[in-house]
Amino acid sequence: MKIETLTLASATPVADDVVVHRNVMVRMRDGVHLATDIYRPAGIDAPLPVIFERTPYDKSGTPRTEFSVNAPTPMSRPELAIHLARKGYAVIWQDCRGRYGSEGVFTKYLSEGEDGFDAMEWIAAQPWQNGRVGTMGLSYDAHTQMAMACLNPPGLACMAVDSGGFSNAFTCGIRQGGAFEMKQATWAYHRGIEAADATAARAIEAENLRDWFGAMPWTKGRSPVRWNPEYEDYLLEQWQNGTFDDFWKKVGIYAAGYYGVFPKVPTIFMSSWYDAYVQTTLENFTGLKGDPDRPLALIMGPWTHGNRSRSLFGDVDFGTEATFDGQIDESWLAYREKWFLRWLKDDQSAQQVGRVHIFLMGTGPGGKTAAGNLNHGGRWIESADWPLPEAQQLDLYLTPQMSLARDPAGEGTISYDYNPANPVPTIGGSLTSGEPIFTGGGFDQVEAEQFYGCTRPGMPLNARLDVLSFETEPLAEDTAIAGPVEVELWVSTDAPDTDFTAKLIDVYPPCEDYPRGYALNITDGIFRCRYRNGFDKPEMVKDGEVFRISITPFATANLFKKGHRIRLDISSSNFPKYDVNPNTGELEGTSRRRRVALNTLHMSPENLSRIRLAVIPAGI
Repeated sequence: MKIETLTLASATPVADDVVVHRNVMVRMRDGVHLATDIYRPAGIDAPLPVIFERTPYDKSGTPRTEFSVNAPTPMSRPELAIHLARKGYAVIWQDCRGRYGSEGVFTKYLSEGEDGFDAMEWIAAQPWQNGRVGTMGLSYDAHTQMAMACLNPPGLACMAVDSGGFSNAFTCGIRQGGAFEMKQATWAYHRGIEAADATAARAIEAENLRDWFGAMPWTKGRSPVRWNPEYEDYLLEQWQNGTFDDFWKKVGIYAAGYYGVFPKVPTIFMSSWYDAYVQTTLENFTGLKGDPDRPLALIMGPWTHGNRSRSLFGDVDFGTEATFDGQIDESWLAYREKWFLRWLKDDQSAQQVGRVHIFLMGTGPGGKTAAGNLNHGGRWIESADWPLPEAQQLDLYLTPQMSLARDPAGEGTISYDYNPANPVPTIGGSLTSGEPIFTGGGFDQVEAEQFYGCTRPGMPLNARLDVLSFETEPLAEDTAIAGPVEVELWVSTDAPDTDFTAKLIDVYPPCEDYPRGYALNITDGIFRCRYRNGFDKPEMVKDGEVFRISITPFATANLFKKGHRIRLDISSSNFPKYDVNPNTGELEGTSRRRRVALNTLHMSPENLSRIRLAVIPAGI
């Protein structure tokens, strides 16, 4: 493919010292052109290093997270480009295929590898760049980076991957434990409005999204996104492809399949405990670490998706140390500037390699803050590795007496009816892109009108008959966990397929501010039973079969204080975070029927149901 070069004289002044080439249409291998803006310092003809970001969110728009504690007004992309160009970089923003100024059809995630590679080839052919490109971006803009990197594009010198970049979208980001993540539906609804013509946009906006969430699963032509067929098509394709096969091993959604050939470039991986991309971030870090030619940094805060300059998430305040700003660095922008200075300009003074920053939640005094939120607090831990080398395994066993014990105790079963017409409502958690239906963060696990599906405001969630709560005695000493969480259950069901969910909770004892205590959600997960023999081998459950499943809630870091209890809630739904299993065994995302499942949890010396935690020493 012949690549055209950009003439420097075609630039337009955008500031006294910065020029821009707007809407340069860069040709992809299939002839589609992507709209691209290039910012450069004025009056400099020497080749420069490049900072590059590809986005579906408007290259001329204002990201919601480009701000800091000391600079609370978000910078627009043009403002950020001017700022970076003044640091001596050529700065390139590009609209993804089918979005804003770019041509082509948008198919979420699946064009980003090849398009990113072709864009990098175009950059490499330009005389005004020096062959070193650093990439950055949050969320989808993190996905575009990892997709492109899987193909080893020319010129890639370093990356800053923030809250995204699929390791395996089947197990985090599109699906989890076999279930479908409903953030994909809300994202398609909102972005489908942006990408539609005026008539279709009005039609989508006229749909009642809350009512449509009660009419799931959506099917072709029977969804609020039907007015924009491109978005409905990709959404339903992801929803209904329920087997881990070649569909899920494509560039853009399966970086884990490329770890062996992944470029050896310095990379920041960042996410947060209440983000939807915890597992992706940690898998990418652990899958790529250990090569001295690929220096890595890892940051995990207590935040929701990309909200690194705040301390309040949900109803929980994580304290003055919770922000990135003033703790890890002056700001996220300052941190990235040092990263690019080191790896694009060889400035040895900016050393961030090999540093792992993990926020340990829960070191606060409890009670309410002046603003009326739970004062959970927390502090940062710095390490050289993840998982933390000091962590020791702790197994807590589920007992028929509804306790969590250090030793197996007793033999028995507990059964409950799971009715998909009345799913357990989602109350916070590791979520993003769900508004106005659901939101992430920490909350007391009590039903409230603000949460979709709650019908008994004020009642504890575990008052439901289909929520089994297992908890420890009040802890005799502080217990800090930091690492992976695994829930191993022995179960049975009378349905051909069903789900089991697990939620780890920090239970505060009663106090003046919280007379009933406070049950804070820490992390949760789900498992769809048809995948008990492998995500690539769905198989219906046999009558009378007792089988083992493993639920893997996202890794986390939390201090359970002396006097608190560790609680594990087991159920079979968590909606609208995940789609509802109708228990019929039909093709996922298609069933128009529902049936009540009798689900049973087994506990015995032969069938040990337990939660496995990673405990770290006090004071680490």
